[in-house]
Amino acid sequence: MNARERRARLLDEVRGGTGHIHDLADQFRVSPSTIRRDLTLLERDGHVVRTYGGAVERSVREKDAQNSAEKDEIAHKAAAVIEDGEIVVLDAGTTTGRLAAHLAHRRLTVVTNGLTAILALAESTTVELIVLGGRLRQPNAAIVGATVTEQLRHIGADRVFLGTDGLSPERGLCSPSLEQAHLKYAMLHSARHAYVLADHSKMGDEPFSYWTPLDRPHTVVTD
Repeated sequence: MNARERRARLLDEVRGGTGHIHDLADQFRVSPSTIRRDLTLLERDGHVVRTYGGAVERSVREKDAQNSAEKDEIAHKAAAVIEDGEIVVLDAGTTTGRLAAHLAHRRLTVVTNGLTAILALAESTTVELIVLGGRLRQPNAAIVGATVTEQLRHIGADRVFLGTDGLSPERGLCSPSLEQAHLKYAMLHSARHAYVLADHSKMGDEPFSYWTPLDRPHTVVTD
């Protein structure tokens, strides 16, 4: 198991409630100092919050507060390319959630699996909101599962906007799980035009081992 694979599995364990350094060291058969380094990297990338003796996963609200001004700038740029009457797919995430807030007054159809986007658009009188059904994954407030991927097969949108945990020119979009990487690939191919929303901290970052290849024309929107 390489370091990225270990960090991905480590994040799964933290999500499941196992966050103590010595327990994690025993489970992964590495030293406590290795686990501390991994948790430090996960904290740097905004996935966990270090606690005394361990870590807990960062909440959506905490993630949203990170690089807040940059996310607003990206959301504003992305909203400007959308034309009234279009069908738009929004990935789950904090930046896509901010984009949704910019669209609440527009005449659009928005398809999303993100709870932040759903809440931003729930009271809009001009947006037709289509919520992809599946399993709600906490704490990043994403609806995931095979049913979401299946529903995307029946949608031909005008534009799709994707978030990411890291962006590599060679490998594409980085995700903490294979399920999420697979779902992003289905989203990537659900629209005529594809966009990736990523602030500067995501550029070249490869925190995990699961990837969505960007094997079609796309536009990166950044700060």
